[in-house]
Amino acid sequence: MNDMASMRERVTAFCDTTKVPGYLAGVYRAGEHTILAHGTANVATGAPMHEDTGFLFGSITKIMTTTLVLQQVERGTLDLDEPVVTYLPEFTLAAAGAADKIRVRHLVTHTSGIDADLYFPDARGPGALRVYLDGLGRQCGTLFEPGEYVSYSNGGMIVAGRLLEVVTGTPYHELLEREVYARAGMTGSCTSAEEAILRSTAVGHFPDPATGEVRPTGMFMLPDTWAPAGSTPIGTIGDLLALGRVHLADGVSPSGARVLSPESTARMRTVSHDLGTPNVPPVGTGWLLTPYGDTTVLSMSGASPGGVAVLAVVPDQDLVFAAFGNDPRALALHDELLRGLLPEVKTADLEPRTIDLLPYAGTYRSNQLRVDVRIVDGQLEEQMTYEPADEVQEGIFSRFAGGGFPIPAQRYVPVGEGLFAPAGMPLEGLDGHARQLLVSYHGTGDGGPTHRCAGGRMTRRVPAGSR
Repeated sequence: MNDMASMRERVTAFCDTTKVPGYLAGVYRAGEHTILAHGTANVATGAPMHEDTGFLFGSITKIMTTTLVLQQVERGTLDLDEPVVTYLPEFTLAAAGAADKIRVRHLVTHTSGIDADLYFPDARGPGALRVYLDGLGRQCGTLFEPGEYVSYSNGGMIVAGRLLEVVTGTPYHELLEREVYARAGMTGSCTSAEEAILRSTAVGHFPDPATGEVRPTGMFMLPDTWAPAGSTPIGTIGDLLALGRVHLADGVSPSGARVLSPESTARMRTVSHDLGTPNVPPVGTGWLLTPYGDTTVLSMSGASPGGVAVLAVVPDQDLVFAAFGNDPRALALHDELLRGLLPEVKTADLEPRTIDLLPYAGTYRSNQLRVDVRIVDGQLEEQMTYEPADEVQEGIFSRFAGGGFPIPAQRYVPVGEGLFAPAGMPLEGLDGHARQLLVSYHGTGDGGPTHRCAGGRMTRRVPAGSR
């Protein structure tokens, strides 16, 4: 495959320049597939990356959780339009009555409004999702009414995972292994570190901001409470290519086993909600429908402690691309390589604007995150502050993110009404995944917008003087 020779050169150059330790990439196109491995899987041991080296899928798991939900819809066990509490009476949120409004479809379309993106309870084993739901009801509220906006939702997927356990009577990990891994032919996949250690498995790394030198993560995976959102599933590039091929073949795996019906696979790639702003791709069911110029890519990226993976499916190109880098900086390489596989990508139609900045200044919040927006030298300046709920959650999140607090303030310039780009960043490069670097503001409240969206995640404006 000619693509791979060029890809190998680009991977080598990127890793040599950035000191990213190791990288894996795979391409399936029109009946052929190729996998490349580069560098080191773990700098502490010197173990090399191999084509079958395993890694944490991270949020790519959300595609699998959505698959499990739609399988139950096909079997008549679930109805997407029913309230979640119909099946899961234990589901509550801190705001009285808020959970009752959330329907099953909201969980898998990132439109539930559940405010739990940084909620990290620590529990292991089969009862972990019950622990998550118990704490959710006491500690987490909502950011908006269900269906009002899109906001990338770990919490929604975790509630979906617990919902699956209740309606099937089967633990989430068992469902995943039986109904997705086995059917899709994901023969190198597992759900625990104990299984992964028996084979070649990569670990994440964090770069030193000053020197670029990397250190291995001190945390392999997040707690089991986050399993349906992506904390525990582990597998190979070949496994992700197999999963992607299911969505090229209307729900049938490479081995011929049916994973989903044609109707369900079509539902997953049909727009369910479009926020109408360049920094947030339209959402299908599970998939993000990311525009790269005129080409729509079914995509999901997945962060793990010190690592980042991606799965991209392009039906009109008969193409699947999957990649993993064991350093967060590899996300830029994922995007570069995907662009090289697609038809020419047009740049985003953005240009600097002159608008009144005053309405956007204020404080915006979500679970354990505060964003103070002020006007400085004719630009918006955002200061992000992590405010942990307790020492346990602070410890988990800090190890997952590799530290890095406090986060430096960032300046933004207007490039549209309610749309801002990082100051000094060339606008012609802001397409595809890079559009998530834009910040948008939404809603109309007293004196300004009600919500801010960055990285696909909403924060809600709070009254002046609130803490």
